Amino acid sequence: MPAVFAVAALLLTAGCSSGGGGPLVGPPGRTTATGTAPGTAPSGRGTEPVPPAKGSVRVLRTVAEGLKTPWGLAPLPDGGLLLSSRDDGTIIRIDEKTGRRTELGTVSGVAPAGEGGLLGVALSPAYTSDHMIYAYFTSASDNRIVRMRYDERKPPGEQLDAPDTVFKGIPKGVVHNGGRIAFGPDGMLYAGTGDSGERGLAQDRRSLGGKILRLTPEGEPAPGNPFPGSPVYSYGHRNVQGLAWDDRQRLFASEFGQDTWDELNAIKPGANYGWPKAEGRSSDTAFQNPVAQWHPDEASPSGIACVKGVIWMAGLRGRRLWRIPLKGTEAAAAPQAFLTGEYGRLRTVVAAGGDRAWLVTSNTDGRGRPKKGDDRVLEAEVR
Repeated sequence: MPAVFAVAALLLTAGCSSGGGGPLVGPPGRTTATGTAPGTAPSGRGTEPVPPAKGSVRVLRTVAEGLKTPWGLAPLPDGGLLLSSRDDGTIIRIDEKTGRRTELGTVSGVAPAGEGGLLGVALSPAYTSDHMIYAYFTSASDNRIVRMRYDERKPPGEQLDAPDTVFKGIPKGVVHNGGRIAFGPDGMLYAGTGDSGERGLAQDRRSLGGKILRLTPEGEPAPGNPFPGSPVYSYGHRNVQGLAWDDRQRLFASEFGQDTWDELNAIKPGANYGWPKAEGRSSDTAFQNPVAQWHPDEASPSGIACVKGVIWMAGLRGRRLWRIPLKGTEAAAAPQAFLTGEYGRLRTVVAAGGDRAWLVTSNTDGRGRPKKGDDRVLEAEVR
């Protein structure tokens, strides 16, 4: 297997009532997309297995605690978890067996403020040979993506080379900075951005705000993008917070709504997801409808992971973990909530192999109620 696809292939093997305020399952989405891209697949509803309507979650252990503003998590292929701190601008490595922490270093150029700071992290598709870590962060002037070489042979705190800017110019704000990045099964870099509080940017395809971007590892618009010469993959988003692919290479994304509906969306290249003209389901055929939607007090979604045909979605304000079983690009059953209030705000969920997932809490982000030991990384069994 070529090195460029090694990490992406490893991730794919993990495979991925209304009125009372409950989540609503949307009808099949309408596609207005033009163009295709590697990794895009049809729904294939007739042949693929459908996971059970109901599932379970069991937290197995606390891996690490006492963390400050944790945000992005990236498992290393040889063991260990890389974790970013939004406000400190640091990346640490956690031994997932012992909980021992090693600071790699501080990412220079990070200017934390409000919801901005050091956000998502991802490993290069060729990490086993280039040891590159990608990071999305808020600088003094914008949101940007950088990459840094990681050398664990150097002393703690000095293990990151100076960051090389891969992509810049994403609008920044006190709120709605997006920040999730991930390499897809096609080896391209996907980034979820926010509208930075300026609603009109989401519908402007010339703006980088309120979009999902698709880039080469060098930061150029990826071949096969729906709008030639543009990094924009989909638009009409308010604040994309989670990205994940199922085992048929279909992309899903979570995003914050405003006052009415948060969304889980199946992403089609070139599609318009409606914000600010639509929030949640819409009868306007120009917009793509969500797979499922929630009131913000039940969700305020952040990271997502796909494990064996189920999307697991972390909830911040909702302080719970949502399970959404899939049938192609539709919800196979009503979403089910777990861990409600038990660990506070949940920021990130990452597949850990088999029926396991890593969960990251977010109680020190200025909107939670920190307790002794917060924040933490948890290992959970998810079915």
